[in-house]
Amino acid sequence: MNTHENFSTQAEARRSQPSRRWSPGEEKRQEMLVRYLGAVAAAAATHSGTQAAPAARGAARPAPSTVSPTQEASPPETGLPLVRDVMDVPAASLREDLPYRDIARLLAREHVGAVPVVDTEDHVLGVVSESDLLAKVAFEASGHRPGHIGWLRERRLHGKARGETAADLMTSPAITVLPGATVAEAAWLAALSRLKRMPVTDHDGRLVGVVRRNALLQALIRDDAGIRAEVETRIEALCPPGGRGIVEVAVHDGIVELTGRVPAATMDRLVAEVEGITDVVEVKNLLTTG
Repeated sequence: MNTHENFSTQAEARRSQPSRRWSPGEEKRQEMLVRYLGAVAAAAATHSGTQAAPAARGAARPAPSTVSPTQEASPPETGLPLVRDVMDVPAASLREDLPYRDIARLLAREHVGAVPVVDTEDHVLGVVSESDLLAKVAFEASGHRPGHIGWLRERRLHGKARGETAADLMTSPAITVLPGATVAEAAWLAALSRLKRMPVTDHDGRLVGVVRRNALLQALIRDDAGIRAEVETRIEALCPPGGRGIVEVAVHDGIVELTGRVPAATMDRLVAEVEGITDVVEVKNLLTTG
C-alpha cells in the first residue's frame, strides 16, 4: 500500500467513526453561531445590489462607487443596536514609531491579536497584528529572498518583514467602522473582512473605540422574549381578529413552538413568516387547522 492509499484508508476510517461528544456548552455555542450567521446574512441581503454599508470605512470598500465614509449614514431604524452601544472604550492603540518588540509586549499585555496604529492626533493609520510580527520573525530566520515566481508580492512582503516599527509592519489602510453604524452593518463588514476586532473612528478618522466580533454576536442575537414578541406581532398581522388568541407561542434557545388552531389558508403563511425571522433557529409547527 503506497502513501496515498494508506492516507485514504485512514481518512475513510475516521469518517466512519462516530463524532466525538461535544464539550459542555458546545451545543449552545453552535446554536449561537448559526443564529449569528443568520443575522449577518440578513445584513448582507440588505446591502446586496446597493452600495456598501455607508457607515463602513477603509479597505473593505468593494467598488470605487462606495459612499464616502465622511458622509452621514442613513438613520437606523428605531431600536436597532449601534456600534457605539457595544464598542470597547477606551481602545488600546500604539504609535507608528513603536519598535516591534514593544508591539509584541503590548499585544501580550492587552490579550489581543491586533491593535490599531495611530498618529499623534489619533488618526488610524493601520493595524498591526501577531501575524505581522510572526511573518517578520519567519523571514528573518529563514533568510528567504524574493524569487522569480511571485517576485513582486514576495519583494513587498520581504520589505515589510525587514521593518522595525509599527509603521513598517502594519496593514494599511485599516478597515474601520463608524460609531453610528448599526451592529448588523458592522457584523456584515467584519464577516466580509474576516476580522475579529475593528477600530471604531469618528468622521475624521480618529480612533474612538474598538468593537469585537463577540460583542456584535451578543448584540445581534435577541433573547427568547424578544423573539416571542416578534412572533406574536406576526401572528396579529396574519391571523383574523377572532383567531389571534388561539395560537400559543413558546420559545427556547431560538426554537419556536407554535400550538393552537388557525385557518388552513393561514397556517403555511404563518409558519413561513416565523421561519424568516432572523434569530429563529427552528419552528416546531404543532398547529391544527379548522
